[in-house]
Amino acid sequence: MKTSCVSCKSDKAMTRFHDQTHSVEYDGIRMAVKGLAGWRCGQCGEVVFDAPSAQRYAAVGDELVLRARKKQSRELRRIRHKLHLTQAQAARLTGGGHNAFSRYERGQAVPLPATTNLFKLLDRHPDLIKELA
Repeated sequence: MKTSCVSCKSDKAMTRFHDQTHSVEYDGIRMAVKGLAGWRCGQCGEVVFDAPSAQRYAAVGDELVLRARKKQSRELRRIRHKLHLTQAQAARLTGGGHNAFSRYERGQAVPLPATTNLFKLLDRHPDLIKELA
């Protein structure tokens, strides 16, 4: 490992650490990853994990992304049902393709933020669906 920091470029600031716990957060969910090792810059605090630790840290991040997608999928399905829309009707409403909502609800595609925001708004104000139909 180079002794210079990749962030602040300090020449002698990187020090080794072992068996530390770092948190990963995504979409309001936080998980701790224990037993990580790597280097930390004493000047700016930048952390560079060694290869095994980086893989474990990334795997936890990937898991959180998948959890968030499942949560979003369930929420879109719940709101669509509340509005008594078919998947095809919901897709037309948002300008998506004929099977867009099927893919969103199975977690195979991530909807645009505009789609998610529209459905959150319609969840709170279902009467607005009349304005869009």
